[in-house]
Amino acid sequence: MLIRIAAILFPMFAIAAAGYLVGRRLKPDMSHANKLNMDVFLPALIFAALVNRNMQVGDYAVLAQATLLIVIATGLAGWGLASASRIPAKTLVPPMMFPNTGNLAIPLAVLAFGDVALAPAVVIFMTMNLVHFTFGAWLLDRRVKLWTVWRIPSVLATLLGLAVALAGVEIWPPVLTAIRMVGDISVPLMLFALGVRLNDSRITAVGKGVFVAIARPLVGMAIAWAVLLMFDLPPQQHALLFVFGALPPAVLNYMFAERYHQDPETVASMVLIGNLFAPVFMTIALAIALP
Repeated sequence: MLIRIAAILFPMFAIAAAGYLVGRRLKPDMSHANKLNMDVFLPALIFAALVNRNMQVGDYAVLAQATLLIVIATGLAGWGLASASRIPAKTLVPPMMFPNTGNLAIPLAVLAFGDVALAPAVVIFMTMNLVHFTFGAWLLDRRVKLWTVWRIPSVLATLLGLAVALAGVEIWPPVLTAIRMVGDISVPLMLFALGVRLNDSRITAVGKGVFVAIARPLVGMAIAWAVLLMFDLPPQQHALLFVFGALPPAVLNYMFAERYHQDPETVASMVLIGNLFAPVFMTIALAIALP
């Protein structure tokens, strides 16, 4: 089992480590690559996954509901921890509420459960991202206009993919192949960019960072386990959602904190230390979830 888990985790962290080493030596400006990934490659990945002829959109409605409930419950737990630890809620709640369902989760899903896990992983990712770009942004700045969320490329790709899938429209295979090839750039680039970004993060709040690095996966797994008792999901989706509960805070939390001036250095420490702790909790979650 340990060899199997190591084989799953090694490619992910090897690519992230390569990004870290390249970032440390060459200091590349990843801003343009990250923008391309968020605006082009990731939307292509999402769209291709949703319009796959083997995917029945209705089969994932319950998974989306379970994911949404986990996000809400984790956010409430974050509020409680913020009150108990006297860490400002705007600093603690987002890293607790929004895990790394992009850089780590999508590659993890494919490596652990095969290509068939891509579609449910995308459903989980987009459910959490919709909440992050709406409620998560509003939490940090009450002036955020929620109705503009449809302009985000990944959200637009989701809406278009759902529309095509529900309408039963079949895209010409060569066109779909081209879209899928563009989308395939996204996953390794996510991991590589995560490694590069670790060079830019500064650890200024070690105690708070370690606190979140431990609390986020433990609370996430506990809540995922409790929520999964309420839903009848296929075994693969059940295991996937539980493993996703152990994910560290999303890098996007730092980007939001920086954008809205909400203690970005403390959030950066939470994200950085949380992702450094990730191999430990990913191993625990996989050991429990894998058959």
